[in-house]
Amino acid sequence: MIESITIRPFIKEDWTSVSKIYAEGIATGIATFETEVPTWKQWHKKFIETCRLVAIHKNEVVGFAMLSLVSKREVYKGVAEVSIYITSQQQGKGVGKVLLEALINASETHEFWTLQAGIFTENEASIALHQACGFRRIGKREKIGQLYGQWKDNILLERRSKKINYK
Repeated sequence: MIESITIRPFIKEDWTSVSKIYAEGIATGIATFETEVPTWKQWHKKFIETCRLVAIHKNEVVGFAMLSLVSKREVYKGVAEVSIYITSQQQGKGVGKVLLEALINASETHEFWTLQAGIFTENEASIALHQACGFRRIGKREKIGQLYGQWKDNILLERRSKKINYK
């Protein structure tokens, strides 16, 4: 496990590092349907400001985790989707687990009772990480979208808070 990881809230000055890590994820072909890194403005609009975290190691951003709303409809209040990315140099060293656990704690502080993730079937490490942090597999969406002309399946995972009393 990697030592001396600090988790802190994402600040705008982290954007350059975060965008590079996201570009690495795009390049893998198993992390996202996106094919280009969005602008700061697009990114900022997409993610919930109170649940944006970065992992710092030796004064460098080595990963990030954020939540986005599943829907703006009131009925889905408290339900969010997880995004987590770790730089390739730090994958497999425990950064993801520390970061995802911190995101779960932040989500509960902000009254999110259900977290969900849709992960490409090929991304076995991410599926295992989510399951290690209490997510359960609830299904598979077959051929949900195309990436570079190839159909992709998504494994659906969800985590229900034991701390937040949902109604």
